Amino acid sequence: MELFKDTCLKCSKLITEAYSTSFTLGIKTLHRKFHAPIYAIYGFVRCADEIVDTFHDYDKRKLLNEFSRQTYEAIEQGISLNPVLHAFQCVVNEYNIDRAYIEAFLKSMAMDLDDHVYDPALYKEYIYGSAEVVGLMCLKVFCEGDEALFERLRKPACSLGAAFQKVNFLRDMQSDYKERGRVYFPAVDIKTFNNASKETIEADIAKDFKDAYAGILALPRSARMGVYLAYVYYLKLFRKIKHLPATHILNERVRVPDNTKFALLLGSYVRYQLNAI
Repeated sequence: MELFKDTCLKCSKLITEAYSTSFTLGIKTLHRKFHAPIYAIYGFVRCADEIVDTFHDYDKRKLLNEFSRQTYEAIEQGISLNPVLHAFQCVVNEYNIDRAYIEAFLKSMAMDLDDHVYDPALYKEYIYGSAEVVGLMCLKVFCEGDEALFERLRKPACSLGAAFQKVNFLRDMQSDYKERGRVYFPAVDIKTFNNASKETIEADIAKDFKDAYAGILALPRSARMGVYLAYVYYLKLFRKIKHLPATHILNERVRVPDNTKFALLLGSYVRYQLNAI
């Protein structure tokens, strides 16, 4: 069983490395003991996201329902022949991750299967399920059973997940609308989206980043640098977006080059070694 478990965890690592350079860098700067469980969480999240975002020639609802059923079955039975789900259930059961987080996540994924006009309440629900609970799952791992620490860091972890997701929404406005017919931001009509609309959204994101930072500083040292690296990467992306007009966002996807990512990694490492974070 250990060989099977190890192989399944390596599958999730492979998925993470294939889909996200930034998160892979962040995970590698965590203490080694956190690598496998965080890869497992990312692998699970990525598979669900791919179902609703890219499997256009298939019955997405059927696939997501089956994926959800298999997820709960794997958690209850403690085993799955799906490598990603086996790795995920190992983490869920080992770190006592609340099933409510998984339910909220899968509910947000299901929301992407329907056309929604997002009012503030629905937007908040989607952000919580698609991003904040992912941060809470990771926080469960980082706290290693310290429930007092988890409760203290719960709110900043949610703020960080929300900041990441909202930056993604801004960056991907063009593709989300053209390819999937989605506009997540409440009361935003993409046809009239302008600099004023963009600045309102950015003010909300800036608050999330600010609220998240204190939580990062309070993380166990073994987790702090990896989370901080993800934070500075997204902050860099956010600041790049802020300096661009709304018309640019609607016509070109903003990216952070790989050489900049490695520079952020180096800077984060230096700050970490100097106990500046």
